[in-house]
Amino acid sequence: MRNGRKNKTVLFVLMGALLAGVLFLSLTRGQIDVPVQAALTVIGRQMGLPGLPDGLLTPEQTATVWYIRLPRALTGLLVGAALGVSGAVLQGVFGNPLADPGMIGVSSGASLGAVLAIALGVTASSIFYLPFFALTGALLAMAMTIFLAMREGKMPVMVLLLAGVAVSMFLGALTSGILTFMNEYRLREYLFWLVGGLDNRRWEHVYMAVGPVLAGTVILCLLARHLNVLALGEAEARSVGAPVAALRLILLFTAAVTTASAVCVSGTISFVGLIVPHIMRILLGPEHRTLLPACALAGGLFLVGCDTVGRLIVPPAEIRVGIMTALTGAPYFLYLLRRVQKGGDLS
Repeated sequence: MRNGRKNKTVLFVLMGALLAGVLFLSLTRGQIDVPVQAALTVIGRQMGLPGLPDGLLTPEQTATVWYIRLPRALTGLLVGAALGVSGAVLQGVFGNPLADPGMIGVSSGASLGAVLAIALGVTASSIFYLPFFALTGALLAMAMTIFLAMREGKMPVMVLLLAGVAVSMFLGALTSGILTFMNEYRLREYLFWLVGGLDNRRWEHVYMAVGPVLAGTVILCLLARHLNVLALGEAEARSVGAPVAALRLILLFTAAVTTASAVCVSGTISFVGLIVPHIMRILLGPEHRTLLPACALAGGLFLVGCDTVGRLIVPPAEIRVGIMTALTGAPYFLYLLRRVQKGGDLS
């Protein structure tokens, strides 16, 4: 038992160190290289910290670190954490290691909201309209899924899955219909959002996501013990007096809000909510009180790492983070499918 706790502590410390390293790499490397000390000085001065070195910083270094790279990295950290922890929660609720946040219609709802904002032309007047429409669409899609699945106070897992598929297909059809009437410029804008990316993220995007993502992550981690009960199976959960339908509803709603808050500022980013929980479950086991914080940390590490590699691999061009996660996640997903076909255990 003591060795198990020590190994988990070592893993958390290692992931924290890797995240710090990736963040420093993200802040200091790119088309304009910034020394680590200069980057730290920029952040310290902007935060008003005393006792900083008097070394001269160029306006270019300050603008690059504080206004471009740091908001981008923090947005990636928040989005990755949200997708990672939400994916772990949904896999626990559904009892399916291949579940991800898109299964309850969140992604399709966000896409419909985004395409509506672009089609109406409101995105030109403020950067907030696109995230607002995407967030609203994601929450409405989740509400539709739960409404269709809920019967007499019960919410069977299979019905919930089928409702999520149906809502996703319906909203996807509406999105496709709207796209057929959009001009080339707006179609390109929607496609740019759909791929998912962290470029051009500002502090406004960080402020927009930080509250709901942190609150949702904390709430889900506090509910981890109840998720352990649900993961035992519906019959076992009822036998110990757990309100199964209410717990599922709370967990699904919180995970959906957390995911939607992330997707609305980054666009659709695939595979983070699928592969991060699965890898953490292999390393740490199925105990959600440990698994959920690990997935939040690993999700942020994975997304910021993919974004950093995408920026540095083919300079001066960059590969958007949604493409990088797909290139990384798709082979792993195929590996999981092969294990299923061979009767392997995914847990």
